[in-house]
Amino acid sequence: MQKSINGATFRKMIINGARLLDTNKAHVNELNVFPVPDGDTGTNMSMTMLSASREVNACTTNNMSELCDAVAKGALRGARGNSGVILSQILKGMTSVLGQCTEITAKNFAKAFAVGTDIAYKAVTKPKEGTILTVIRGISEAAEKAAKKNVELKDFFQAIIEAGEATLKQTPEMLPVLKKAGVVDAGGRGLLILLQGFLNVLLGIKDENIEFDDSYDASNAAQDSKYSEEAHFNYNDLADIEYAYCTEFFIVNIFKKTTEADIDLFREKLMNIGDCVLVIGDLNMVKVHVHSNTPGQVLSYALEIGEIDKIKIENMLQQNRELKASQHEDLKPFGLVSVCAGEGLTAIFKDLLVDNVIEGGQTMNPSAEDIAKACDAVMAKDIFVFPNNKNIVLAANQAKALSKRKIHVIPTANIPQGFSAVLAFNPQDTVEGNLKNMKDALEGVRSGSVTYAVRSTQIGSFDLKEGDIIGMDAKDIVAKGDSVSTVTEQLIDKMMDDDISCISLYFGNDVTESDAQSIADQLSKKYTSCDVDVHFGGQPLYYFIVSLE
Repeated sequence: MQKSINGATFRKMIINGARLLDTNKAHVNELNVFPVPDGDTGTNMSMTMLSASREVNACTTNNMSELCDAVAKGALRGARGNSGVILSQILKGMTSVLGQCTEITAKNFAKAFAVGTDIAYKAVTKPKEGTILTVIRGISEAAEKAAKKNVELKDFFQAIIEAGEATLKQTPEMLPVLKKAGVVDAGGRGLLILLQGFLNVLLGIKDENIEFDDSYDASNAAQDSKYSEEAHFNYNDLADIEYAYCTEFFIVNIFKKTTEADIDLFREKLMNIGDCVLVIGDLNMVKVHVHSNTPGQVLSYALEIGEIDKIKIENMLQQNRELKASQHEDLKPFGLVSVCAGEGLTAIFKDLLVDNVIEGGQTMNPSAEDIAKACDAVMAKDIFVFPNNKNIVLAANQAKALSKRKIHVIPTANIPQGFSAVLAFNPQDTVEGNLKNMKDALEGVRSGSVTYAVRSTQIGSFDLKEGDIIGMDAKDIVAKGDSVSTVTEQLIDKMMDDDISCISLYFGNDVTESDAQSIADQLSKKYTSCDVDVHFGGQPLYYFIVSLE
């Protein structure tokens, strides 16, 4: 009977979970709600876990603390897209608990899932149910119950996976957009595949072909949902978590009244007020390491269980200032970093004096580490980052913790917003002034895109067939047809109003310049009061990116 595992087995679980998720990422991608060709939840989650797996493979010891540190760092560095960032936060919470263990039991895993759930929810400004967050919460609740039975670990994981599957099947009732598409949440499915990879190690299964039934029959469910007002959703920005003081010390001469439970409670208190928490030892001596903004409170908590010795408190903010000061002569005040996919779009951003352009967007979101490295390569004190994609904003915010530059993320959700924000940049203005002006510039842009449906489904009033040409504004599909030119014109008709004076068309790899110019000529005749511009974008998958201003 296997009721606990050591570091060697935990290493295998992480590596196998990453492998299984990578093998099944295509299925997770297919669950993306919108039927556009950039549905990449599975890819993002897989890349996040593969990064964690690489860090684990590079770790030369099976010490749980070091292994867990490798998992957390690797997941953070490789986090891509909203789903990948949320997964990295779940792993961050879990490893903060498991890293304190020598042997991991079901109770340890239950506590880890609870902390992982808590950190994931706190990381999202406005959590929405029906997502991966709901699934990890269901798993955590089931883990607490299962751990009370002193079960074998394989039975424990089977129980929580079953609970997770039950929760996943309920996600369409929580998000009507899932119900309409007839699928369950993609991020939740990815999480359960990862846990199945963990379980396979305990079962001794090397490879397993997983068959999924992730369709959803809305006819068998209630027609009304208490979540019905949430027709569309986005994960919100991760909360900024920055701690100024690195505090290290020993707790010695521990009071006779102190118990192991008191030390566990002390650790939990530190996790509530800080980051990078390490509390190891026993009733003879405890070593403490924590990053927080309140070192006095950390020491006060410690004095409740014993005496403190060899205190070291470092001001990480001052260290950062000194580093910047040493580079002062080489750094210009401001730098600009943009994300886009397409030779033409890249050229336009560079013409607008953007310092560094990261290749990414549809189908391949750059990781937090990719963005941080791009920012570090720009010799400037303050870097403005333009993600130009809703699914990259979270990773851009995560890059703040990885970069040696001071990063400011302008939450551009698409390429037209990116161009507008860059044009609003004034090198003579202050950081605050530029942030305000660039964010204000986003309000005056209407953006749309023309692509094709990758599967048959129903979205809103549209009954889509695979291969249909579809036109989307910033939120919804508003046009469909068999012709790119017809759908492009229909899209612009839907987006147009009396305030629009300029229409810009950025054509992709699958559109010739002559065809793009022909569509522009038609639009010029129809909207005589508007200037119509055509630019080569070179973007994949999308025939046109449209901007109305």
